[in-house]
Amino acid sequence: MRVTEKGQVTIPRNVRNNLGIVPGSEVEFVLQGDSAVLRRVERSADEREREVQELTEHLRRHKGSMALGDLDGEAFYKLLRD
Repeated sequence: MRVTEKGQVTIPRNVRNNLGIVPGSEVEFVLQGDSAVLRRVERSADEREREVQELTEHLRRHKGSMALGDLDGEAFYKLLRD
């Protein structure tokens, strides 16, 4: 596999499937001698809870600040779901 100018590589599908890597997953490379091991990073429940709290606080701070045009809240959420 080739490395792009930005240092990016594509993780093969079978590796993603075996490691449970999906869009949004975090991975890390661990150096072992002259090799690197790719592994999925598991976040703790505390880290996930903190992220949820940060997102909730962000949404509360910006509540009502988005112009929806003619859409009411229900129509907007329907648009997001569809």
